[in-house]
Amino acid sequence: MPHRAFMLSWGAVTIATMFAWDETSFYVMRFLLGVTEAGFFPGALFYLAQWFPSARRTRMTATFFIGVPISGIIGSAVSGWIMSSFAGVGGLADWQCCS
Repeated sequence: MPHRAFMLSWGAVTIATMFAWDETSFYVMRFLLGVTEAGFFPGALFYLAQWFPSARRTRMTATFFIGVPISGIIGSAVSGWIMSSFAGVGGLADWQCCS
């Protein structure tokens, strides 16, 4: 199943980002993370189209879409807190602790 390969590679790249040693390697890892995430969004829309009947599909798609800005708002606040709270833990810089 391709969606599992996307999610497993996304997890592996996320973990590997911890080992970025400078700005360039960090940007390379972030680019690779974007590449591995690329299949998630269209795959999720495909599954929504398969799981829900056409009468409910628009509402479910809208609910899925609204999750993007909500997760950005909540995730930004949580990530900022984690970065400031765990800076220096384990010898890692603040940008390495939760990328």
